[in-house]
Amino acid sequence: MDSRPIGVFDSGVGGMTVVKELMDVLKNESLVYFGDTARVPYGTKSKQTVTKYAFQNTRFLLSQGVKAVVIACNTASATSLEDVKAHFDVPVFGVIEPGALAAVSASKNKKVGIIGTERTILSGAYEKAIKALDPFIEIKSTPCPLFVPLVEEGWADTEVAYMVAKEYLKPLKDSGVDTLVLGCTHYPLLMSTISKVMGQDVVLVNPARETALMVREKLEELGLFSANDEKPYYKFFVSDNPEKFQEIGEKFLKKPIYGIELIDIERY
Repeated sequence: MDSRPIGVFDSGVGGMTVVKELMDVLKNESLVYFGDTARVPYGTKSKQTVTKYAFQNTRFLLSQGVKAVVIACNTASATSLEDVKAHFDVPVFGVIEPGALAAVSASKNKKVGIIGTERTILSGAYEKAIKALDPFIEIKSTPCPLFVPLVEEGWADTEVAYMVAKEYLKPLKDSGVDTLVLGCTHYPLLMSTISKVMGQDVVLVNPARETALMVREKLEELGLFSANDEKPYYKFFVSDNPEKFQEIGEKFLKKPIYGIELIDIERY
């Protein structure tokens, strides 16, 4: 048994979708979350910059005594996961592999769409992961850089979001994909808008759930579960604007968030 918390980081508030699933799947586990709200979005930044941020974020979480780290950010998972794994001596999880597994399982016509930040799409990480599982799947991908700021501004269910989604998703809809990977942790908040554009017959894959299940499996394998009678705690840290994080984060979790702490991430 190991009562230390699980650490989670994202470029902003989007990783709260992963936190929500971890809370549900691992009810006895404590969590420490860091949202890098001062430097969001990661998706338009270089590999070197994203990797630098990922290392700083991981060092901060380790300073909080975490037993594992979840990179709840598709951009950082696609760009920096292997570097973080190689550099730090704790179990590290990304969101790409679980999302790819879910997409392959869901698709019936072997046509899968992927949406994400520019960095995630350019990395080809989802394509590689999906093709490794099924080389015959046809993949269509497109970056949707405006989705993150729309979510961060709390505009997910507005007419503006619908018009942006309609423009971004038209090539995917026209290509006949039956499954669409929401390749950014912010995007589940746009699920109703995306579904409205794509139609109800298209399966939307949210990698957050599969990531939480993978974390549970690995912690069990390594004997790192908390005791069943352990009362979990949740801590939240941000690099900027805790009030805005609280406002949007509570929408993600559908519950109140208390005691968000502001930190200087450049110290790590």
